[in-house]
Amino acid sequence: MHPLISYAAKRILTYLLTLFIVVTITFLLFRLIPGDPISSFVGQLQAQGRYAEAEKAQQIIEEYKRMFGLDKDLFSQYILFLKELLRGNLGPSLIGFPRPAQDLIMERLPWTIGLLGISAVIAWALGLVLGCMLGWKRDSAYDKAFTTASLVLSQIPYYLMAVILVLIFTYYLKVLPSGGAYSPKLTPGLYWEFIKSVIEYGTLPALSLIVASGASWLVSSRFLTVTILAEDYLHFAEAKGLKTSRIIKRYILRNALLPQITGLSINLSFMLGGQIVLETIFSYPGIGYLFATAIGLLDYNVINGVLLLIIFTALTANFILDLLYPLIDPRVRYHG
Repeated sequence: MHPLISYAAKRILTYLLTLFIVVTITFLLFRLIPGDPISSFVGQLQAQGRYAEAEKAQQIIEEYKRMFGLDKDLFSQYILFLKELLRGNLGPSLIGFPRPAQDLIMERLPWTIGLLGISAVIAWALGLVLGCMLGWKRDSAYDKAFTTASLVLSQIPYYLMAVILVLIFTYYLKVLPSGGAYSPKLTPGLYWEFIKSVIEYGTLPALSLIVASGASWLVSSRFLTVTILAEDYLHFAEAKGLKTSRIIKRYILRNALLPQITGLSINLSFMLGGQIVLETIFSYPGIGYLFATAIGLLDYNVINGVLLLIIFTALTANFILDLLYPLIDPRVRYHG
């Protein structure tokens, strides 16, 4: 078999097997938790005075269980879940019943992608460039100051950074809102006032990610740069009298790029998980806030959908990276 085909086949099989195992574990994870989400949900409706009669409530519980497939044994539920998942159907949601869970997730997904995607790219790019520059000017006053500050900031979790920024910019300076995605006075649409409001409301959550994540990228990029500076080819480039800008672009940035791209693909899954807490703090209408709401109601279908989306994103990013590695770095061979 051609090395390229063998390499791709191994990666594809590993990817599909891992995905299958993850889907199975995700399905079982919350269904093994004691409790009946349907009875709890109908109990909340009774508390609101919607269903006063016990018999009527019990009939509704049985009907809901039938619609959600919870009247079957666990194995039958699993087979039904796999069949519907292959059709792209996650089943009805308790949160927005009778709407399908995938519709709710797709509504919230653009908010999360917009916030997380832009923040992740900005943090990664700033960390990479500044880290390489500080590594080049190692032991300077700027290097010591920025590196020390970055080491401290990189240890602060997203949610704690969010609280700090809210205290500073909302309660002390009073210049930015503390929650939501846009002004409640506005109707969503492609016009400047709404876009400006989205940027204003998204600034604090984005800054929380950029500051904490960007500091980590800066520290790792600086470390890589200092390591690269000890290589013989870099001494040779300096001896040839090449310009500093050319050395940084062609030799340092290029060699630091590969491990940082790998780190970015891995880090995205952790950032997406951290987004759940961050969106809850800011009441941001993304999939993280939806997931937190679904946990409270034990909405299995929404919980499964969000978890599978997070894990699928991480696995697919690493899978694509595995396939592209030999193209990015000639030192990687297909038989590796």
